[in-house]
Amino acid sequence: MQLILRSYDLPLRHTFTISRQSFDVKPSMIVELKDGNISGYGEASENPYYHKTLENMFQDLQNCKEIIEQDTDETPEEFWEKMYPYLKDDMFALCALDLAYNDLYARKKGKKLYEIWNYNTNHNPLSNYTIGIDTIEKMVEKMKETPWPIYKIKLGTKKDIKIVRELRKHTDAIFRIDANCAWTADETIANAIELKKLGVEFLEQPLAAEDIEGARKVFLESVLPIVADESCQVEADVTKCHNLFHGINIKLVKCGGLTPARRMLKEADEYGMKKMVGCMTESSVGISAIAHLLPELDYVDMDGAMLLKTDIATGTSMDFGKVIYSKLNGTGVKLTDNNPKTIVE
Repeated sequence: MQLILRSYDLPLRHTFTISRQSFDVKPSMIVELKDGNISGYGEASENPYYHKTLENMFQDLQNCKEIIEQDTDETPEEFWEKMYPYLKDDMFALCALDLAYNDLYARKKGKKLYEIWNYNTNHNPLSNYTIGIDTIEKMVEKMKETPWPIYKIKLGTKKDIKIVRELRKHTDAIFRIDANCAWTADETIANAIELKKLGVEFLEQPLAAEDIEGARKVFLESVLPIVADESCQVEADVTKCHNLFHGINIKLVKCGGLTPARRMLKEADEYGMKKMVGCMTESSVGISAIAHLLPELDYVDMDGAMLLKTDIATGTSMDFGKVIYSKLNGTGVKLTDNNPKTIVE
């Protein structure tokens, strides 16, 4: 098995702004695992909030290249357990590796990944489309540019309710709100009352992850369900979120890939919590992996590749929120950009 690392700069259609940062380009790492003439692909993009850079991810994978490249017939679960001790301090790199191995494993079996897991895709949830923070006029313009059944609206400004009221004038779509840790507990409780009137389905991570007392108060008093994101990063966090949140939003890069994500979904199910998987700004490589978890989910946010000006791969696509799977096996990815910024073989 051969490890190949590539990096790309992914340009966005619009400047993407959330409560703590803005960007126009997202650097991303693509991991390829090649076995003979079959390859599997995974991805992890840079993230300053989690202190993850391409340089560090490249180095962490290069440090265990010899172990990665050993010939093996291990299941993805066995491979993840083998690699975890070497990459436990870099979940982003571990995620990209895990995605690539899952993809490769399913392709070698001649199946799509969801078929390996015996999932039924007939009742998959629809994906939302994200509207980043901007002027109200620009946010309305972005929404009109992409008519969609469900929108995730990024908030964390001094005019949050005004924004949602204005957006509501232009669509009957479901709204989901992501404040990215920008609100206080009292703000959240008050905002929830107004937002519920405006057709909002739930609030995602309104408080800072360390505000446990605030989360407890919001959980008990909010008229809208609260979904954890920054508060639910790795497997151990699911238990911590129980009775503080009504659901969890798993990000594959934060927890270390598809393999631990499936365990987290099972645990959330046992607690009776709503289950969601979200994306970062990433190409169709990362997005296509998420698609295979859909049968396990209540909600999904997998619009990352749609926010790009140009994609570097093909895979799953979307039709008004509905995911269309690729005809290819594995996660269905095909790398289409053969001019990476860097490549290490």
